[in-house]
Amino acid sequence: MRAPMLGRFAILSLSIVLGLLFLGLSVVQPWLLMPAICLLLLSGIGIFDLVQTRHSITRNYPIIGHMRFLIEGIRPEIRQYLIESEHDEVPFSRDKRAIVYQRAKNIEDKRPFGTRLNLYEPGFSWVNHSFRPVELHDWDFRTTIGGPACRKPYSASVYNISAMSFGALSANATLALNTGAKAGGFAHDTGEGGISKYHRSGGGDLIYEIGSGYFGCRTADGRFDPDSFARLAADPQIRMIEVKLSQGAKPGHGGMLPAAKITPEIAEARGIPLGVDCISPPSHSTFTTPIELCGFLGLLRERSGGKPVGFKLCIGHRREFMCVVKAMLETGIVPDFIVVDGAEGGTGAAPQEFANHVGMPLRDGLYFVHNVLRGAGLRDQVSLGASGKLITAFDLASAFALGADWCNSARGFMFAIGCIQAQTCHTNACPVGVATQDPLRQRALVVPDKAQRVTNFHRNTLRALAEIVGTAGQTHPRELLPRHFMLRNRRGDMRSGDSIHPWLPEGFLLRGENIGRGYLERWNRATSERFEAMD
Repeated sequence: MRAPMLGRFAILSLSIVLGLLFLGLSVVQPWLLMPAICLLLLSGIGIFDLVQTRHSITRNYPIIGHMRFLIEGIRPEIRQYLIESEHDEVPFSRDKRAIVYQRAKNIEDKRPFGTRLNLYEPGFSWVNHSFRPVELHDWDFRTTIGGPACRKPYSASVYNISAMSFGALSANATLALNTGAKAGGFAHDTGEGGISKYHRSGGGDLIYEIGSGYFGCRTADGRFDPDSFARLAADPQIRMIEVKLSQGAKPGHGGMLPAAKITPEIAEARGIPLGVDCISPPSHSTFTTPIELCGFLGLLRERSGGKPVGFKLCIGHRREFMCVVKAMLETGIVPDFIVVDGAEGGTGAAPQEFANHVGMPLRDGLYFVHNVLRGAGLRDQVSLGASGKLITAFDLASAFALGADWCNSARGFMFAIGCIQAQTCHTNACPVGVATQDPLRQRALVVPDKAQRVTNFHRNTLRALAEIVGTAGQTHPRELLPRHFMLRNRRGDMRSGDSIHPWLPEGFLLRGENIGRGYLERWNRATSERFEAMD
């Protein structure tokens, strides 16, 4: 037995041993009977911790895990301090993580005494409510993804599970997410680590993400294999195909999974050999120009039988994205969707400089992509997804106002299955079994219980979104516009959302209209023949 495991079960083991020892000695020393009873009662609590299914912490840390709940139960203020102290983003942890837990567990999330925020702080934003709010009774909001060339459009929920690979997440975590997605009628993005049996056995709709490693559809030397892809994409559980150009947490950064961490299950899902380091290059080998990228998307659409095909990226050089849009116009190959990932997105392992200082934040990137597509006359053909710390209903509403057709979340659904932000994802020692391949640790995550929480979180978040949408006088999140929001600028002055983030005119780039903000200048310099790094 490994030392870390001994440490986790040390108190339980010691309680059992001492309890039995004292019980035996009490025959000659009767005063030892009382401590023996106490120790055996403590042992009983520990054994119950191991078999109960509600709390992952105590399943992995019997007896000592109760210290967390004891401290939380003393006073709400101490519980809040515990939440805040576990992560450096205090405002995020204090509000959003607590909301996720409450919604996942179907706990009342209303609070007395009004707002806890500074309403006059620069950057604060709010929704304009209507004198005639709409009461919405159906919050299963859907959006159809699929352009003119798509033969199998997908009716997607407006809130889905963002890309997280099996290998980064445990088998139990992956299965719980997919099972919850199936029950709730929403989609689960596989991440770039291939499709595992845990993605399949839950039965939920899958978005198959293809990264630069082409896991699941690769040749022996790591290049894209069209035939393997066609066989995989024929699975009816796979509803959309997503090419990952970059991810917000570490855009432009490759990765390497050491051979020591590659289990037989990971090797099977990725289509890679055991005993060899697995490399994900920073860029794709299948295309090097915008036109070749469009050709690759067209190939994927053809070989998948006409399923929706698109790509995910974090915006970097804005002119490079315009190069891709020009290639769409020249080739006539237009993706069915684009997912805009924000630099604020999370990851289990990335250089700190990348996490903090590389890539464009979601709202800026989403607003830019939305308006470029409008300017090129393609917006009605391309659905836009948004991803990057979209946890609460207000987060979702804000993204819809900037042009999103649907939203994805990784962090929110991780919280729903029990993540406590212990920040040990890269150590294989996740205390709640979410981000580990250790079979003993991941047994703490009980799939039926956590799958139900995934479904609850999705349903309750969309219910809250429906309340916000109705308050604004609308009937669907896609009806939200920048004018429905107000923001405070750096001076603290109140500004309308459409004065800061206006939707620009349809076709303005094609007509050569200079509306400022640098759009036309970049458009005129962009070329479909190569990616241009100068912005």
